[in-house]
Amino acid sequence: MSHIDVLNQFPFTFPVQPPAQNDTFLSPRCFFLESVKLHRKGVWKSECICGPEVTSVKDLRMVTEWNMGSFLCPCTEPENPLPIPLTSWEDYYKWRLLPFESPVAVLLHWPLTLYHCLQLSCIQTSGYDGQGSLCIHYLGPEKELLQLSVFGELCALFPGVRIYIELVGPAVPKSRDGEVINVSSYAHCSDESCCCKSSIGSKDLSCSAVTFRLRKGLYHKRYNDIVKDAKPHLILAPNAGIAAYPTWMPTIEMIKETGIPAIFTDFCEEAAHLAISCITSITGRSLRVPIQLNPFRQPIAMDNNALCLPCYSNCFVFGM
Repeated sequence: MSHIDVLNQFPFTFPVQPPAQNDTFLSPRCFFLESVKLHRKGVWKSECICGPEVTSVKDLRMVTEWNMGSFLCPCTEPENPLPIPLTSWEDYYKWRLLPFESPVAVLLHWPLTLYHCLQLSCIQTSGYDGQGSLCIHYLGPEKELLQLSVFGELCALFPGVRIYIELVGPAVPKSRDGEVINVSSYAHCSDESCCCKSSIGSKDLSCSAVTFRLRKGLYHKRYNDIVKDAKPHLILAPNAGIAAYPTWMPTIEMIKETGIPAIFTDFCEEAAHLAISCITSITGRSLRVPIQLNPFRQPIAMDNNALCLPCYSNCFVFGM
């Protein structure tokens, strides 16, 4: 495994490894969340086995609180414009003036991975000019459905751009199919006096916001309905597990026919190589984006890893 030595290299100072013997917590993630006083709280609830299963949650109402002080989370506009494309968590934390003790990367790996994939995909070939609006088809969302507020950070990463994200997958509740959700502010801190809770603090995002539309079902079965509104600039499938699910095969075939850039991520290098084998056997083409380590992978390893290999959410990226 060529990347195994660097998988757990992060700049953070928060604790990630539980004691060797611990009967108090059900999983290492429970231990981590308890250590930063976020266990079973708000938007963090779905990050461990104590949280609800997405498919069992009838109400996807957004939780908009970080449950931490303003100095630990990005709850307002950046103080400085983005100078150059971000290439690491260190870059991001320095830009957002966050201390490395802040655990927000555990949730922000979703929007930061999307940001990184847009940089990789050469989206200008799909007609995106860097202004106006950006359309993403986001396949197979699960716990993201309970963490939508963290995608407000895309407004800082793409200032002045309206972002439309179609969330397509079996985990979307049937009762929410077709629902539109707008995120027009950053997730709030817990400081009562912070401007993030005022109308003034939220006005900054009036010209750039994130709009989600929920779509239940498999992408290749819903595609024709979805593109009646607009074709995407990018298709993104986080933690896809292509080799593990035969239902990906017709989706890959359809993506091939559309020619739209598609980026996939997976938990470990072995799963990514298996996915690439499936993709190339269907398309008969080499990858546009070769397999590579995602600098914005989630910094907490997966629990209950049956492969006995280092596994992180959004760990490796590759694309067609």
